[in-house]
Amino acid sequence: MAVPEYVARIRKLVGHDLLWLPSVSAVVGNDAGELLLGQRSDDGRWSVVSGFVEPDEQPAEALVREVFEETGVRVLPERVTSILAHPHTYPNGDRCQFLNIGFRCRLLDGVARVNDDESVAVGWFAPDRLPPLDEHARTTIAHALTPATAASWFAPDSSAFSWGARP
Repeated sequence: MAVPEYVARIRKLVGHDLLWLPSVSAVVGNDAGELLLGQRSDDGRWSVVSGFVEPDEQPAEALVREVFEETGVRVLPERVTSILAHPHTYPNGDRCQFLNIGFRCRLLDGVARVNDDESVAVGWFAPDRLPPLDEHARTTIAHALTPATAASWFAPDSSAFSWGARP
């Protein structure tokens, strides 16, 4: 996985200790109503396309960059659909707490493909035929598929999730 330079610098100081990091996730739909997912190279799980928000970058800008870097498709973020803090422990032991902003996105152009080393596969899936997903991906997708008139969703507290135990 490509680790941003600023995170690598911090990791040299704190080792595997918990870092609080801003992130974005994209729920991208195509004309057939399918959703774009990537299979992560670090742990093999399928998930929504997600990534770090870099310093001096706006979340929507980071989202467009991440989706293109990982899948080769260009998207237009249409609306924020969820805001959620969730923990993640990488296979190397690095611990993070992500503050994640989920976006519903419209596909502009491009052919979905593995476009970097962060994924081993990418694909389009019908919403009723998704591969196994973690709770964060399921929650992000569920709220992105709500009607456009729905308000953005946020987690009121950690008790509603299996990851609710604070690190």
